Amino acid sequence: MTKADLVAKLAEAAGITKVQAGKALESFITETTAALKAGNKVSLVGFGTFSAVTRAARNGRNPATGKPIKIAAKTNGKFTPGKALKDLKAKSVKAAPKAAKAVKAPAKAKAKVAPKGKKK
Repeated sequence: MTKADLVAKLAEAAGITKVQAGKALESFITETTAALKAGNKVSLVGFGTFSAVTRAARNGRNPATGKPIKIAAKTNGKFTPGKALKDLKAKSVKAAPKAAKAVKAPAKAKAKVAPKGKKK
């Protein structure tokens, strides 16, 4: 589902216009981001909790050269699902049916070469 799809569903469910639903969604995103930057958690009972997690600085390796590098500390947003989402029974994506055994292509016949000295 894209953001536009979500806005359309919110508008339909709430009986408001798509513009109003878009503004409401943008407001939610803005306020949640501001709260996380301030170090607060945003809890939506039954849905989940948004929080900020800080990772410490660490040493790593450049995979291309193998040289050690320093990775700076970083703060990321984190979402922890609530009970309703943990117990969610989503429809699983069906794996593609196994393909029938591959039929071996017939070997290419060698081109007939006329013996030297004889031309057709």
